[in-house]
Amino acid sequence: MKIAVPLERRERELRVAATPETVKKLIAAGHEVKIEKNAGVNSGILDEEFKSAGAQIADDAKSTLMGADLVLKVRAPSADERSLLSKGQALIGLLEPHGAIEEANAYAKAGVTAFAMEFVPRISRAQSMDALSSQANLAGYRSVLEASHLYGRAMPMMMTAAGTVAPAKTFVMGVGVAGLQAIATARRLGAVVSATDVRPATKEQVASLGAKFIAVEDDEFKAAETAGGYAKQMSPEYQAKQRELIASHISKQDIVITTALIPGREAPELVTEEMVKSMRPGSVIIDLAAAQGGNCKLSKPDEIVEAHDVKIYGPTNLPAAIAADASSLYAKNLLNFIALISAPDGSLKPDWDDEVVASSALTKEEKIVHPTLVPEPA
Repeated sequence: MKIAVPLERRERELRVAATPETVKKLIAAGHEVKIEKNAGVNSGILDEEFKSAGAQIADDAKSTLMGADLVLKVRAPSADERSLLSKGQALIGLLEPHGAIEEANAYAKAGVTAFAMEFVPRISRAQSMDALSSQANLAGYRSVLEASHLYGRAMPMMMTAAGTVAPAKTFVMGVGVAGLQAIATARRLGAVVSATDVRPATKEQVASLGAKFIAVEDDEFKAAETAGGYAKQMSPEYQAKQRELIASHISKQDIVITTALIPGREAPELVTEEMVKSMRPGSVIIDLAAAQGGNCKLSKPDEIVEAHDVKIYGPTNLPAAIAADASSLYAKNLLNFIALISAPDGSLKPDWDDEVVASSALTKEEKIVHPTLVPEPA
């Protein structure tokens, strides 16, 4: 296959979809790789490094994509970028597919076979392709560093001749991949950590990291996880009980990190304005769900809001703040996925009987094929 890697053009997007390591492996597998000029600069990768790995360097997006069989992206292409795609090409990326009818129609109309890495199923065989997890892990780590930067005090307990500095009390809401890494990072920095989640399986995970678990553990809580490992939407009654418990706990916290998301839906509100008011001046909230409406409705995407003497930050792309490592992990996710859509001779030939390939496809043969995007029959 001829594989193209264009420069990411989204604001604040510093990642790249290939690294010299993955380029070498792709070329060893018989593929050709063309990378747009300066595509890796923001991830600390110079064009010369890609050249040394065997890639060709193209001057612009048009020449990069021309003649390519497969296009690798980090983020979904813009309308201008989509206009450069051509019939018969395949596209792989974090395509933000939930509700992306317009984009899916554009891929289908152009005759592009599009694969969304968000839809890679969470099964054991696909763990090496799970880009959501690889990027969320880094987001959880970075969220604690952002909190530490905004917090006007030290994270660990410090005993000095001049007195003792109390450790920061940190509360993580949502114990998925990002939440678990946030817990581990906050613990390494010396904070006293607690966490909550509606999925019962997370209780042991939280305890294993040395944090305290906070939740209303009733019958609904015990059945609050889907077969795919995602949190279910909880009833209003449960949410009320949980909110009461959280309200009393959050008033004692210095740092709150929220990570709760349900794919394709608006983020659930976990931190109300009344809860923010109850926190002491100088406290910090990091809302990782800001792009989907926020777990705290006072948060604004990519802004630091000061409300009731509390700093609320809603970053929407923390992995890009660690672009070198984020690119490295994501490029490996793509490398593993490419093996499933390659024939033994290296040509583009998706194995449509493979669960991972079929689940990830948005479009195929000029049609939208993913069930979440297929229009309802009239």
